[in-house]
Amino acid sequence: MPTWPHPESKSAALFERARRVLPGGISRGQTWIDPFPIYVREASGAEVTDVDGVTRIDFLNNFASLIHGHSHPEVVRAVAEALPRGSVYSMPNAVELDLAELLCERIASVEQVRFCNSGTEAVMLALKAARARTGRPRIAKVEGSYHGMYDYAEISLDASPANWGNRPTPVPFAHGTPSGVLADTVIIPFNDVETAEAMLREAGDSLAAILVDPAPAQVGMMPMSPAFAAMVRKVADDIGAVLVCDEVIALRIGYHGGQARVGLRPDLTTMAKIIGGGYPVGAIGGTREAMAVFSHEHGKPLNPTSGTFTSNPISMTAGLVTMRLLDEAAYDRLEAIGNRARAALGEVMRATGFPGQVTGMASMLHLHAHERTITDHRSAYHQPEEAARLRRIYRGLTDAGCMISPRGACFLSTVNTDAHIERLAAGLRGCIERMD
Repeated sequence: MPTWPHPESKSAALFERARRVLPGGISRGQTWIDPFPIYVREASGAEVTDVDGVTRIDFLNNFASLIHGHSHPEVVRAVAEALPRGSVYSMPNAVELDLAELLCERIASVEQVRFCNSGTEAVMLALKAARARTGRPRIAKVEGSYHGMYDYAEISLDASPANWGNRPTPVPFAHGTPSGVLADTVIIPFNDVETAEAMLREAGDSLAAILVDPAPAQVGMMPMSPAFAAMVRKVADDIGAVLVCDEVIALRIGYHGGQARVGLRPDLTTMAKIIGGGYPVGAIGGTREAMAVFSHEHGKPLNPTSGTFTSNPISMTAGLVTMRLLDEAAYDRLEAIGNRARAALGEVMRATGFPGQVTGMASMLHLHAHERTITDHRSAYHQPEEAARLRRIYRGLTDAGCMISPRGACFLSTVNTDAHIERLAAGLRGCIERMD
């Protein structure tokens, strides 16, 4: 029976149907792979089986949103019990309080929480909250750092040598980005304390928010340095800006969040992915003072928010069970398997003489097809020939039954095992040997 990427496979047939009704044949840009996407039939634990019957080990976990793998029995059971009571209401429900209390207990900087429906929405609302609190228009963000699809948050996401200049400048990501968005976005380099501080202080009292990620994916998931964390906090205090920490992915770094791992104390924190247990979710959390802009208690909120599916009981239930399962022991196991994976893949590269490296922290890792010291977006950036080698690794691992991202990222879950890591390492060795 033909399988992907054969033109007579079931995935090929589904893609031909999709091209007629979906732009480019997909609804999510991340699902595109050449020559066409692999369509899934079912998934359980660490395995995903496609429509042609091929089963692969999942090291991607829906781009970091599944911390316990697919269809975890306790999550499935809780959702099944909740569904007969209704999937969404025009009234609050008690389970959102349980999840909000859990998040407030775990993350020191979070005293109150406002739920929404995605990570993009959480970042958008956090930046709007910062503007509402300060009355200022501009935001600052790290070059190459991904924060969702909000215009301001995606500026300079894919900055390249062709357009990034001597020091970071605002580069549009989407065609048609208004010039005003570029003017109101300050781009700073990651972990370059001196340059970033100078740029932030230069922007001064025009800045509403400084938006950072404790370990940006586009920078190989390298952790923010303590000096950088201290600098952005001090500058935010000095100029009166709101410091926003994006934990949409980084919450998987540690029990108390990525911010605790790197020593960051933000005013607002954005969350999503794992707090929904595999269902759509987003949240903004922060100090009572920073979150006051969402409150209606004294009239119209400074930052009004709502959403038809916000805090729906299914997402809240799945998220609550998921986070309760994600106790400190679970984080320790994730840390250990992440360390083993980075060591095993790095050893394969050394043993085969492949010019690459493996970066990351906790349950996250990133493959690179170069050996430069990685400190920021520019040093992590893959030149064309390096990107070509990385694409060959991605394709080879896919053929070997291992799912990673086309960019080389892996997000492990609690159901990944040592045997899975051994298979990933063996797959990588085979890819590299076939390159010779």
